[in-house]
Amino acid sequence: MRRQPIVGVMGGATPDGADAATLELAREVGRRLAAAGALLLCGGRGGVMEAAARGAREGGGRVIGVLPYAPGEGEPNPFVDCALFTGLGDGRNYVNASTSDVLIALRGGPGTLSEIALALKLGVPVVLLDAWDFLAGLPALGALGDRPAVHVRSAEDAVAAAFRLIGYAAGGTFERPLAYPAMPDQSAVREQLLRFLEAAAEVQPPRGRRGDVRLPSPAPKT
Repeated sequence: MRRQPIVGVMGGATPDGADAATLELAREVGRRLAAAGALLLCGGRGGVMEAAARGAREGGGRVIGVLPYAPGEGEPNPFVDCALFTGLGDGRNYVNASTSDVLIALRGGPGTLSEIALALKLGVPVVLLDAWDFLAGLPALGALGDRPAVHVRSAEDAVAAAFRLIGYAAGGTFERPLAYPAMPDQSAVREQLLRFLEAAAEVQPPRGRRGDVRLPSPAPKT
């Protein structure tokens, strides 16, 4: 499938879980990803997720929000273009890790750590941005074959490392199947994401402007 690369940006869910410097770092990551033509995937809520999504919007990009709620149980942050209501609770961390082509992890809590671990277990490369330094001393977690965890300190280096790990050149083409997991009751959400990716590939917004891709909501569960 020819599409934009999906870069997951993970971190603390609330402003209390990340300081101002971390939130600004996430925002810069979002802007840089959007400017290079990547899609940003996050958990769709506040804190680092909202800051990164805001940055992607400012950079003219689009944002996928993978929410723990079922439809009607909660709302995404205002910068999400494609809201996926999984109804999985914390199980949606597995969706975040497996759907991303590469993960950038900032400062966060146990949820972020679980996403790092799941990504490495699944063979998804991870960029650790100014956080999680203790993982550097754990070879079993720090690298899995050709899918390593890389430690960097700046948003510029994080985005460059993420693209290098998946073989993507900014503004170039990317071809890979969608890796949204085949989980019970997730087929409608997966189809929603596929339609979003197809529409985004056809209508690339000019850099610096938000592209508006409207997609139908997932079919209700029966």
